[in-house]
Amino acid sequence: MAAKADGLAFVWHVGRFRWTLWICLPRSPQRGNLARVRHVVLVLSGKGGVGKSTISTELALALRHAGKKVGILDVDLCGPSIPRMLNVQDRDVHQCDSGWVPVFVDQDKSISLMSIGFLLEKPDDAVVWRGPKKNALIKQFILDVAWGDLDFLIVDTPPGTSDEHIAAVESLRPYRPLGAVLVTTPQAVSVGDVRRELTFCKKTGLKVIGIVENMSGFVCPHCSECTNVFSKGGGQELAQHAGVPFLGCVPLDPQLSRSLEEGRDFIQEFPKSPAFPALARITQHILSVASSRSS
Repeated sequence: MAAKADGLAFVWHVGRFRWTLWICLPRSPQRGNLARVRHVVLVLSGKGGVGKSTISTELALALRHAGKKVGILDVDLCGPSIPRMLNVQDRDVHQCDSGWVPVFVDQDKSISLMSIGFLLEKPDDAVVWRGPKKNALIKQFILDVAWGDLDFLIVDTPPGTSDEHIAAVESLRPYRPLGAVLVTTPQAVSVGDVRRELTFCKKTGLKVIGIVENMSGFVCPHCSECTNVFSKGGGQELAQHAGVPFLGCVPLDPQLSRSLEEGRDFIQEFPKSPAFPALARITQHILSVASSRSS
């Protein structure tokens, strides 16, 4: 630990990386790296494996195609999958005077991404950390990444309602997040866990933009018949019960899965896919909420 006039530094090493967390005196949010980020949206779920990273990735792509400049902050420290979904898993993070420079996904620099996946020495390295180190890195991601001008910052979170979520929400609170998109699958077990996430949002004062029911039926690519593999309607019923908007059902779609595996732009390449209209409606709702706040 080292002292300086404006705070303390905690330093630790993992692999070939040396990470430093500064705990500074309170400062105005306007001086931080999020000062030029207009809207922050968190993607949450109490359940793992429901597709939070998928929804985060496709929301970013859809917002980009709507003419917005988007950043993605991947705080799923133990399962950073978004770099692969955007085909940038081999890129490196660099530093500038303002902090870390995120990885730009496209030549136009309309989507930028920060993830612990870029900091691991090997892709298969496990992050075996206790809560304090996780919290420290999340806070450093939020405070020390030089995002520049962004219309939206999408924050992809791990499952649960514990340390990582509290660290993210508390660090983002001064910047007044637009709210949270909650992702569930139709089954009762998943819906029950997401109900706890609603309680988390209420306790932390985080607005719920709406609930998405992912993996809601499988549409046959040959006959277009929809089969409800995991039942149907759990997300909509939960939204009605909680009094929050239901943003729609995203079906299981082989084209979407293939796009994510290959790092391709699903929104651009498959506009006739069964999942496309649902993702477009979710994006439009978020744009409407953002527009209402700005007006």
